[in-house]
Amino acid sequence: MAHNRYSKVVTQDPSQPAAQAMLHAIGLTDDDFKKPLVGIASTGYEGNPCNMHLNDLAQHIKKGTAAVDLVGLVFNTIGVSDGISMGTPGMRFSLPSRDLIADSMETVMGGMSYDGMVAVVGCDKNMPGSVMAMLRLNRPSIMVYGGTIASGCVADKKLDVVSAFEAWGEKVAGSINEAKYKEVIQNACPGAGACGGMYTANTMASAIEVLGLALPYNASNPAVSQEKIDGCVAAGKAMRLLIEKDIKPKDIVTKKSLENAIRLVTVLGGSTNAVLHFLAIAKAAEVDFTLDDFQRISDTTPFLADLKPSGKFLMEDVHRVGGIPAVIKFMLDANMLHADCMTVTGKTLAENMANVPSLSSGQKVIRPTDNPIKETGHIRILFGNLASAGSVAKITGKEGLYFEGPARVYDGEFAANAGIKAGEVKKGEVVVIRYEGPKGGPGMPEMLKPTAAIMGAGLGKDVALITDGRFSGGTHGFVVGHITPEAQIGGALALIENGDIICIDAEKNELSVRLSDQILNQRRAVWTAPALKVKKGVLYKYARAVASASDGCVTDE
Repeated sequence: MAHNRYSKVVTQDPSQPAAQAMLHAIGLTDDDFKKPLVGIASTGYEGNPCNMHLNDLAQHIKKGTAAVDLVGLVFNTIGVSDGISMGTPGMRFSLPSRDLIADSMETVMGGMSYDGMVAVVGCDKNMPGSVMAMLRLNRPSIMVYGGTIASGCVADKKLDVVSAFEAWGEKVAGSINEAKYKEVIQNACPGAGACGGMYTANTMASAIEVLGLALPYNASNPAVSQEKIDGCVAAGKAMRLLIEKDIKPKDIVTKKSLENAIRLVTVLGGSTNAVLHFLAIAKAAEVDFTLDDFQRISDTTPFLADLKPSGKFLMEDVHRVGGIPAVIKFMLDANMLHADCMTVTGKTLAENMANVPSLSSGQKVIRPTDNPIKETGHIRILFGNLASAGSVAKITGKEGLYFEGPARVYDGEFAANAGIKAGEVKKGEVVVIRYEGPKGGPGMPEMLKPTAAIMGAGLGKDVALITDGRFSGGTHGFVVGHITPEAQIGGALALIENGDIICIDAEKNELSVRLSDQILNQRRAVWTAPALKVKKGVLYKYARAVASASDGCVTDE
């Protein structure tokens, strides 16, 4: 089988002289035309620390491809910084960017007839977007993560981006002054790399490594390190074997490898966004994987990692004690993973881990299985009369397992932020933020600003928050998101009024409002859907095309 099975359509066909003339124009030779062409998809852009260094890393990947007689060709696609857009109207563009990234990578790869792809990615939506594109194309592919940021520091206290959000809450509550607030902001993020805790970027990078689509150590090697540069060169070189053996993403992403990914997310206490993204990845892989699978895995997997946002360590600490491969080896030894899954090395997960050093002795980042933070997983899939199609809670056990209280209802995040700032939210209440779902937002924005403000105001243990929006991986507290059906399409969330009693039960996995079906039906009869917040453009197209959160918010069904 020819190794240039796709590119030969343009490089070898004598009836394609214009294509060949244009490829000569970019510096390719007749000898290059016989080689496989590898698209190196960079989400690099200057406006975000997670992505600011990716175009440089793409050049190291290109060196790796050249070293093994492949032609690497760099192309770019978009990105949206969650940290920068959080709490602004710009956050509505974040989740849609995942599908735009997938669409654009698929478009360039398909349109340019490339034989394989290496994606170099940083912020949250880059990773699932690139993996969705890989699976749709099903050509040999590897994902390279740009790596985690170093921690900031003020007065011997480690800082990260969520420290800045929570400092705002502390300033509003009067517990720190303006000077202290400024000091935190100026020192929280010291340079290139994605947010440092087990937030969405590090969650997805870790999960995709155990999934098999990235080389070992890809997730935990820091952004600014020789290891990261070496990993980029190695990824370029690894494409040779993948193309020669024709190992494709759908050979790697199976029901078993998806279970491995979600088990690692559970052990690490990872972001609830992993639910949305892995539902979408499974659909792209044409694997049957649903909310029930998340709950099943959560029920049988302990939460072991003492990582931010609910714990104290950062991804740089995981790197220090042996990296994600050491965690994977620990899980294999505990029979928590399917060992026989294929990976981009051409070897199985177990073969990759055979010579990996174990977790450092005496390390405190990952607890032993007999002393977990929580005996079962932190991600809970809740159903009930408020979430007939499901919702996603992040319960680490530190918040308790049950919350009941009167609703404090806000039609949108901005109203909630103003209400929290004005002191409207009282202890014992359940904050309801609605009309922020995939259609209602539109774009299902993250609610880190209100949850961080609640934490900063000292209400974290006394207030719950539920929404049809989603949460940042940096969110902690008693929170439930991804409520479906969403309010915009008439879900029960749209019918709640101030004072209604809401019950969140993380043991029975129920989310309910203490109202009879009769009352809910009476309210539904007089409810009318608000107009979509946009009338044209990308968010309008997204609102019209997007599936529910319980189906991964995919846009290609």
